[in-house]
Formats: sequence, C-alpha cells, structure tokens
Amino acid sequence: MSDLDPVERERYARHLVLPEVGDEGQRRLRAGRVLIVGAGGLGSPAALYLVAAGVGHVAIADGDRVDRSNLQRQVLHTEADLGRPKTASARDALAARNPHVQVEELGRLDATNAPATVARFDVVVDGSDNFATRYLLSDACVAAGRPYVFGAVHRFQGQLAVLGLAGGPCYRCLHPEPPPPGLYANCAEAGVLGVLPGVIGTLQAAEALKLLLGLGQPLDRRMLVYDALAGTFDELALERDPACPACGDAPRPEALVLPAESCAPPPISAAALRDRLAGGSPPLLVDVRTAAEYARGHLPAALLLPVDELESRLAELRGRGPLVVYCEVGGRSARAAALLRAAGFVAVADLAGGYLAWRAAGGAVAR
Repeated sequence: MSDLDPVERERYARHLVLPEVGDEGQRRLRAGRVLIVGAGGLGSPAALYLVAAGVGHVAIADGDRVDRSNLQRQVLHTEADLGRPKTASARDALAARNPHVQVEELGRLDATNAPATVARFDVVVDGSDNFATRYLLSDACVAAGRPYVFGAVHRFQGQLAVLGLAGGPCYRCLHPEPPPPGLYANCAEAGVLGVLPGVIGTLQAAEALKLLLGLGQPLDRRMLVYDALAGTFDELALERDPACPACGDAPRPEALVLPAESCAPPPISAAALRDRLAGGSPPLLVDVRTAAEYARGHLPAALLLPVDELESRLAELRGRGPLVVYCEVGGRSARAAALLRAAGFVAVADLAGGYLAWRAAGGAVAR
C-alpha cells in the first residue's frame, strides 16, 4: 500500500495519533471496500462517517428518489435534492466531504445481482427497511463470507448486530420465517424519531471501521438494543441455529426462499402517480381504507375496496388494467398490493405515503 500524501495526513491526523490505527490502519481503511444498502435514515450517517474516515471505496445501493418526508432523518439529502435518485444525491454529498474516496452508485439489489455485488466488498452495511432485503443480503454475505452489519429502527427503538461471522448467526437464525406482508408497519405508518437512525447508523459505521481495521470486539453473537425514550442500551445474546438453511451445519441453498415482497416494485410517489394519471392510459385507483376514511376525502375516481374485503372481491378488479392501491399512509396498501400480486395481478403499485402524502403534495381530492 502506498504512503499517505500530505493532504491525507492532515485530514486523518486524529486517526494517525491513535496507536491502534496509525499509518498502517489508515492505509487499510483507504484500501477498504464497503457496500451500504439504502441511502436513507441508517445509510446516511453510516456513509457520512465511513467516507469521512477515509474508507477508499464506498458503494451506495438504492432504487428510490428523495422525498420531502425523508428529510427529517435522511441527512445525506436536502430540499435541493427532492425528486433526485438517492444514489445521485448521496454521491454528490459524499464527494463534497472527501474527494479521496471513490463513491459508487448502484441500483436496487435483487436475487440476480446481490451475490456478485456483495462478493466485491469487504463489509456490507444494511440500511434497508424491509425484510426481503435483509434476507437477501444476509444470504449473499454468508455465501461470500462477508460480515453483515445489521441495523433496524422502529419508532423510538433501534437494533444493531454484526452477523455472518465465522461460527456466529446469520439473519435467518434470528428470523427463520419472515412475517406476513403488512404485519409490521414501516416508518411512514408507525413513525420514527428522526435522530434514532442517526444513532444506529453511526454505530453501524463504527462496527464497519472495526472490521476493516481488525480492532476491538465486533457485535458478534450479540444484539445491541437502544431505547431512545428510556435512554438505555441493552444487549441480547444471539446464537447460530445448527439447522439454519443458510449458515447451519448442513446448508440447503435451495431452501433459501425470499419473502414475496422481494419481487415487488418500489412504491410509486405522489408526483409519479400524478404524471401517470395525466397520461394516456391512467391506472385504476383502489382505496383500501375504510368507508369512513374514504368519505373524509379520497383520490378522484378511486374505487373503495377496504383491505379486509379485498380477497373476496378480486373479481371486481379482473381485466381492469394497471392498479395503484393506497391507504392513509402506506401500511395497508403494501399488504393489499402483496395480496393482489399473489392472486395473479401483475401491474400493481402502491402509493408511497398514501393519501396523506398525496394531499401534502397538492394532489386533487374528492369527497
């Protein structure tokens, strides 16, 4: 590895005086390659600190665009980035902070590209917000022998662990079966304290740096649980499942089925829906809320089909073209979209942020 130049020595001076890091450690960071999946609440602080620390190659994988509702917690992005791909916004923000680092933009990962992509990196930091991506990344990390830095946030609580290390558990050991679609609310529906992903994402960056440097004790076989309201950190012991189909004593790759939502397209934004409705072949809008919610206000020409009645009324939707389902903030519509896809409907999208996001974006409302 080549020596640090004078600018690097000045930039990383506080690292260089740490005996545990020094010149050799800083050169190891410069040679390091980290994949961050998700440029959102967790990925933002993780990327900022890894780039600031001098990790030489940081890739950002994300298929979404910046929305104003992101800005309360996704600190990589600004008002000027609204509507831009998150990867492009992240690239510009990170390059401005450290021109010595190579920032690579990647799109959405899926079962076809995740294994080869993960194998190109030393560490994977998971900033995703869905179970399908977590299973996908964990399986790819186990197959490639890469550490998987897991993080998750919900309302006022966050979780953190390093999975996939030798002898330690993978994500499937923690959750052998995914929950049914729609059982767990996402951030849009349940909410999240804006600073919480900053805490967990920064800790993910710390774990990634420790792994690259070979320092300290990673959060292997341990999960850190942070309660922002109580101001406490608790630690849970984790164990590998010998029968796990991914990392167990007798791995069964053919049994590594991903949750159905891994094949689902990303939700459609209010702006994109407005453009589609103005086009030549607008989709059918399906409101899956209750009749009372519908009466208070709904998208023009939307068909009311409460999610609890959806399965028994599928015949009303057959042959009616592309569908866009929505609820109040996005949780029920994700469940409805998954149900429709399972029933054979191909062209189905759900409205990101639901009716409230549509109204906040100035979309027309009927009563």
